[in-house]
Amino acid sequence: MIDVLVVDDDFRVAEINAKYVGKVPGFRVAARAHSAAQALAAVERAPIDLVLLDHYLPDQTGLELVHRMRERGHGTDVIMITAASDVATVQTAMRLGALHYLVKPFTFAALRTRLDSYAALRRTVDRVGGRGVAGQEQVDRIFGALRTTPAPSSPGLPSGHSEPTTDLICDVLHRASHPLSAHEVAAETGLSRSTAQRYLRHLEQAGRLRLSLKYGDTGRPEHRYAWVAP
Repeated sequence: MIDVLVVDDDFRVAEINAKYVGKVPGFRVAARAHSAAQALAAVERAPIDLVLLDHYLPDQTGLELVHRMRERGHGTDVIMITAASDVATVQTAMRLGALHYLVKPFTFAALRTRLDSYAALRRTVDRVGGRGVAGQEQVDRIFGALRTTPAPSSPGLPSGHSEPTTDLICDVLHRASHPLSAHEVAAETGLSRSTAQRYLRHLEQAGRLRLSLKYGDTGRPEHRYAWVAP
């Protein structure tokens, strides 16, 4: 099994990413962390094979954390999973040895593609490593193991929708004790009201949510959404 540390400052996003990891055969979540300090402590406490690392952390950036890990002699592999998409951050991640860089929002299929290629890399290194010295063919195999093909869009999701955001909204509605408006869902998830409304409309049309109207004294009725148990 490949032991994974999931690092994200948002508890709900970390939980979603951990659930995704648990769906991929051969991988298991060894720990979760919500700050650079927690992540470093987890790496030093127990063997970690792979860190799924957010860049925006409350105490340090993810790349600063990678630099500290390297300074302390931790060669733990890193895949960046972050909303940071500026070229400078991507280049720095490459120079620090990040094996993949996945920009939020992303689909489960996109993450699984990266995890599968990482598992292939480990298998290739294990096979080649037994020979002591790698020739060009073996080196090419090692580097080639990290190549990925674009992940297909998730079936059933319209263009512009992502699985993590869908899962986040579903989780909020599933835990709610009463129907919620788009404004309330946006406040719970940190999304904009228009984004929440767009996802809620799709989930209602897909039969996963039930729509009801709440009439006030004046104005248009408020749309409220409730989880539909399967």
